[in-house]
Amino acid sequence: MPLAPRFRSKALATWIAVLGGSLGLHRFYLHGFRDPVGWLFPLPTSLGLYGLHRLRTIGQDDMLSWLLLPLLGLTITVAMFSAIVHGLTSDERWNARFNTGALQDRSGWAAVLGVVTALLVGGGVMMATIAFSAQHVFEYQLRDRS
Repeated sequence: MPLAPRFRSKALATWIAVLGGSLGLHRFYLHGFRDPVGWLFPLPTSLGLYGLHRLRTIGQDDMLSWLLLPLLGLTITVAMFSAIVHGLTSDERWNARFNTGALQDRSGWAAVLGVVTALLVGGGVMMATIAFSAQHVFEYQLRDRS
């Protein structure tokens, strides 16, 4: 007996990407647990969280935290970009891709608010990651000259 097509909400996918996208949860929601791209998210996120932990316990002089922390910023930025793409996809394209033969999704303000949140968070995290990385690269270069 064939399985009934599964309904996938655009607003829910957008908010899953905002809240748990750095772990690949939005990919698992849309494509299932066999999605290879979804499994690329947990390791760099975990390494970035470990870098954040080292930064908070050891301090800013820890070079390993310099290398690991940008991974967290990268995965969060990619997740926010995914949330923006999901939220701005037209209802017709969304339904053609994810809801063929199932209920049709008519997203409303929930998807728009998710996009706005993703823009704020993603922009802030991206700028902070660039600033943190650039500062430590320049500090490392100054140390080599001394």
